[in-house]
Amino acid sequence: MKTIDCVRGLTLIVGALSVSPVLVRPVRAQVPINLPSEMPARLQPTNYGFEYVRREVMIPMRDGVKLHTVILVPNGASRAPILLTRTPYNASDLTTRAQSSHLGPILTGYDNATDVIVEGGYIRVVQDVRGKYGSEGDYIMNRPLHGPQNPTMVDHATDTYDTIDWLVKNIPETNGKVGILGISYDGFLPLMALVNPHPALKVAVPMNPMVDGWMGDDWFHYGAFRQQNMSYIYEQDGTRANDVKWWTSNFDDYDMFMQAGSAGELGRRRGLEQVGFWRKILAHPSYDAFWQDQAMDKVLAAQPLKVPVMLVHSLWDAEDIYGAMAVYKAIKPKDANNDMVFLVMGPWHHGGEIEDGGVLGALRFNSNTSLTFQHDILRPFLDHYLKDDAPASGVAPVTAFETGTNTWRRLPAWPAGCASGCTIHATPFYLNTGLTLSLAAPAPNGPAFDAYVSDPAKPVPFRKRPIQPVGYDNGLTWPDWLADDQREASGRTDVLAFESGVLTTSVKISGPPIANLIASTDGTDADWVVKVIDVYPDEFGGQPGMGGYQLMISADIFRGRYRESFETAKPIEADRPLLYRFALPNANHVFLPGHRIMVQIQSSWFPLYDRNPQTFVPNIFWAKPGDYRKAVQRIYHAPGQASFVELPLVTTP
Repeated sequence: MKTIDCVRGLTLIVGALSVSPVLVRPVRAQVPINLPSEMPARLQPTNYGFEYVRREVMIPMRDGVKLHTVILVPNGASRAPILLTRTPYNASDLTTRAQSSHLGPILTGYDNATDVIVEGGYIRVVQDVRGKYGSEGDYIMNRPLHGPQNPTMVDHATDTYDTIDWLVKNIPETNGKVGILGISYDGFLPLMALVNPHPALKVAVPMNPMVDGWMGDDWFHYGAFRQQNMSYIYEQDGTRANDVKWWTSNFDDYDMFMQAGSAGELGRRRGLEQVGFWRKILAHPSYDAFWQDQAMDKVLAAQPLKVPVMLVHSLWDAEDIYGAMAVYKAIKPKDANNDMVFLVMGPWHHGGEIEDGGVLGALRFNSNTSLTFQHDILRPFLDHYLKDDAPASGVAPVTAFETGTNTWRRLPAWPAGCASGCTIHATPFYLNTGLTLSLAAPAPNGPAFDAYVSDPAKPVPFRKRPIQPVGYDNGLTWPDWLADDQREASGRTDVLAFESGVLTTSVKISGPPIANLIASTDGTDADWVVKVIDVYPDEFGGQPGMGGYQLMISADIFRGRYRESFETAKPIEADRPLLYRFALPNANHVFLPGHRIMVQIQSSWFPLYDRNPQTFVPNIFWAKPGDYRKAVQRIYHAPGQASFVELPLVTTP
């Protein structure tokens, strides 16, 4: 009953609502009222009080492609020379290091010898290479010259020519003289400018240039692949603006590369095969025509020398330690009057000549060597060639910092040892019985060799772990690793450390040490790392923290499969003593009394270089887990089988 009554009640209510319609009036639309925008259609800064005028232009090349170019003209400039840098690293960023009305702050940083530019009154020009950032066109890593590797009508030589031609015709404040300079990739580009140079190009300063990517610069060293540079390839060759970033997966790069197995496998996991240059590296692991045709020392050796050149080399360059010295060797014979090719060698890391040159890791040089370079060498050198009626620069053909004594030397050539009267003798320092290093050849009846086990499952770290990524920002210490203390390596069982007695007199070397190893492996492939080291006294009064420090002076790696030919890889005959002879990077160093000389030998330098599986495979990029095996490595020191490192000893009259 209660349910029926409830239903009836609800029906009555609904019925009552139905007979009482609600009148709904339409809402009149209101016109929105907007406050006027406070922003102008385009903000035009007055640049009041600026000491320069900034111009951004798109300069046309001969094929119609336009390149983004930033031009900074000092106020009041008249008949001012131009300093040009061409770059794949963002011209806008390199000329806007700070928001300032002053030239110095906006130029401080990479590639800008700021004091030289500002105090010299130069017109500063920075240009994006084709295919990068604001420039049109396609990007090719280290775009080769027109020829077998580049069938197009344009290259960096033609782009530089066309750029200079436009600049001298369209900047009214210039005297029509242009210099080109840069570091690393930007140092490779001044070398390109020397091929069929524009008449207005009066001087070139390649600093730490990329020259030969296989022999000893960015991509390989004597065939061993520099796999920590994979992140650079991914970012630099992946997008126009480097806006897709490589990522870390481990706190320690050692673990990241070990977990991947091979460099090829890591690239596959990261999608790196989408990038054209990576595919070229995978296809050209040997020193074939692809690499040989692009080697700038070979290119310039075949060119006439028309423009004065100052090559700048860093003695501890962790990226391009090969290039500047190779170009010097290639073009210096063309300098008949010793007044066209100049060389500067400083105690710097890669690009350190424009940074704090007073320190390098734990080392102290008692002066700011980079300021000495900029003020006393670079500035007068540029002024002489670029300014109207400038005096002679007074710069020596070679200016070399001598480490150990921490002294600048003015030399007539390289290597010379001293200003006059010195001689250099290639002197064998023998790897001898009892892990000793001596001038005496091995004696008969002693042990024939020392041996160690190289295990790819536990490769020798190239520096103390945890190993940081390659980089220059956020506190990364990558640039200084060549100056790291080598004691950790010398204490490992898979590293042989041959050491001299305590020196009673100074020992000076100038030039490239030459490794001369008689070695065998019970595998069918092997890597050989040779390091020349200055061992400090156990107690070092001036700098207590340097007591016992083991400082690398020169070091490199050689991939054994290329013992007979860089072009063609071959298996190594197991258990047979064979000669491995190769040059190490140039040094200009004095081992002081109380120090010792050490040579370390090992078979991995990980993860900077990829692991050799120690079993011959056609292409190490695709080595499988089963290819990696332990190997017994023997370094021989017997009559007729003497291993040694040839040091370029300097003697004075």
